[in-house]
Amino acid sequence: MEIAGRIAVVTGGASGIGRSICLALADADAAGVVVADIDAAGAGKVAAQIEAAGHRALAVPADMSSEAEVQALVARTEDALGPVDLFFSNAGIIVAGGVEVADEAWSRIWAINVHSHVYAARALLPGMLDRGQGYLVITASAAGLLTQLGSAPYAVTKHAAVALAEWLSITYGERGVSVSVLCPQAVTSNLADTSRRELGQDALPADVGATGGSAQAAVDGVLEPDQVAAVVLEAVRGEQFLILPHPDVATYERRRADDRERWLRGMRRLQARLGGST
Repeated sequence: MEIAGRIAVVTGGASGIGRSICLALADADAAGVVVADIDAAGAGKVAAQIEAAGHRALAVPADMSSEAEVQALVARTEDALGPVDLFFSNAGIIVAGGVEVADEAWSRIWAINVHSHVYAARALLPGMLDRGQGYLVITASAAGLLTQLGSAPYAVTKHAAVALAEWLSITYGERGVSVSVLCPQAVTSNLADTSRRELGQDALPADVGATGGSAQAAVDGVLEPDQVAAVVLEAVRGEQFLILPHPDVATYERRRADDRERWLRGMRRLQARLGGST
C-alpha cells in the first residue's frame, strides 16, 4: 500500500515505536495521522510536531483496553479526517514473572496486548470490507515467535497477537484487507515506564531500563525507534506480513520449528547464562 494520501491511526503513538511511526507517516505524506495514546499530553505533543512540519494530525486520548474507546477513536478519525486506511495497533506492556503473576496483572496485560487488537479489528473491518481495502499492522514482538525469558505473560500475549494477525490475514486477505505483524527484539522505548504506570512499580525489576525487556532481547543489538519505523513503512509499502527489524529472528524461528527439543535446550542454556528465571 502506498502511504501518501492515506489516513493513518497509530495507537501508543505518544512515544517509542508509535511516535516514530507517526512522524515517519507524516514524512511519507500521509493525508492525516491520528496519534492515539492513553498519555493525552504526549499524544498532543507528537501531533503538534507533525502539524508544525506542515502535515495534518489529530491527537486522540484513548485507552486501547476499552472497546468503547477504540470504537470512539475510529469514529472520531472518520468524522475529522475520513475513513481509516492504515491502523497501527501498537499499544503494549510487559510484566516480569511466571505463572505466579497476579490475576490482575495477567488481565491487564491481556487486555492491552491482545484484546486491543481484537477491538481494533472489530471497529475497522466492517468499513474496510465495504470499501474493499484497508491495512492493519499489529505490533507483537520476537517474543511472539520465540519466547520471553522472565515473563510468561508477555510471551503468552505476544504469541496470541501473532496468532490473531495470522488469522486475520488468512480470513480477510482475499477481500482487500492487508495485515502485518511487527516482531522486533530490543528497541529503545518507554515500555518499562509505561508498564510500571499500568501495573505498578513492581511490574519490572528496578534495573530494567529503556528497552523494557530482558538481556535475551538485546543479544542482537538494540534498535532506535526511528530505525524500526523505517522498516515498518517499507514493509507496508510491500504488504509484507512478517516484519522483522532484527533479521536474525527469522533464523531463530526456523531453528525452533526444525528441532523444537534442541531449541528448548538452547533456550534453557541461554537463560542460565543470562541469570534469568522466574
